[in-house]
Amino acid sequence: MGVIHKLLLCQILIFHSPVAYLYSVPASQQNPNSVVISVSNISAPSGSQTHLSCHSNRMVWTQDSLKDRQRVVHWDLYSSQGVYRGERLLDMFSAGDQRIYSGYNQGRIMVSNSAFQNGNFSLVIKAVSMSDQGLYSCNLHHHYCHLDETVRVQLNITKSERRVKMYWDGEKAVVVALVGSDVVLPCENWNHIWTDRHREEDQQVVHWDRQAPGISHDKADRLIDMYASGERRSYGPLFIRRKMNVTDMAFAYGDFTLLISDLTKGDEGTYSCHLHHHYCGLHERRIFHLTVYDPPKEPPKIEEPKENC
Repeated sequence: MGVIHKLLLCQILIFHSPVAYLYSVPASQQNPNSVVISVSNISAPSGSQTHLSCHSNRMVWTQDSLKDRQRVVHWDLYSSQGVYRGERLLDMFSAGDQRIYSGYNQGRIMVSNSAFQNGNFSLVIKAVSMSDQGLYSCNLHHHYCHLDETVRVQLNITKSERRVKMYWDGEKAVVVALVGSDVVLPCENWNHIWTDRHREEDQQVVHWDRQAPGISHDKADRLIDMYASGERRSYGPLFIRRKMNVTDMAFAYGDFTLLISDLTKGDEGTYSCHLHHHYCGLHERRIFHLTVYDPPKEPPKIEEPKENC
């Protein structure tokens, strides 16, 4: 049984250029290209400089030294025999540590030690009794990637072998188990983020693209590639590379703002900032429509005639 993935979108801070209008675009995690976070219309006078502001404050774009404590699963029992009881049953960290809270459950309940390798976090309960009946919750947390997923399972106990079954009631799995038997409450997640352990700096990349007016998205020019490892690549003619810049501290601050200096009409177009975190499955895009206009000319000064002495 698969689980529903909940990936929270970044909160974006937009710093305005001389004129900027922000409007939202429907975001979909099923979008095969990227999740569009924001679209901005920016207008600035020629000869000036402008900032295309691209921020990500949700993600920690730095090396994580505590990976073994970043992934955790816990099982809770919310109710039993019609009486509410919020009870933590078990915690397990990706480091392999497993904690069972009640002495009564020691040796009676468990999750496989290989859960974080094979994605199977199912809870095994030995010799179930009537007191085990209730609503169980399997909660998966990835603190680094800001993922929280929940799978709920209803466990009912019966004394009749012919009533034993497992089915889906439209919202959750329902398990009807024979009293005194062993039962498995399913909780599975085959997503690679729960099993793969990659170096963070190899997984994070940001790039800026530009579409000239009338050019389709698939023919956009690549401007800059940046990697968390510190590697950076700039593309295009030298004068383009010199006038477009992103701070060297981008991954430390989560600020990937593009600075364009000495604006000309040739800089007009649609700019896209793409944030990729392959380990966390993040692919987000911010879009900027840049218009450059000529500043109004000052009227010529009329010199007053000089008086003859």
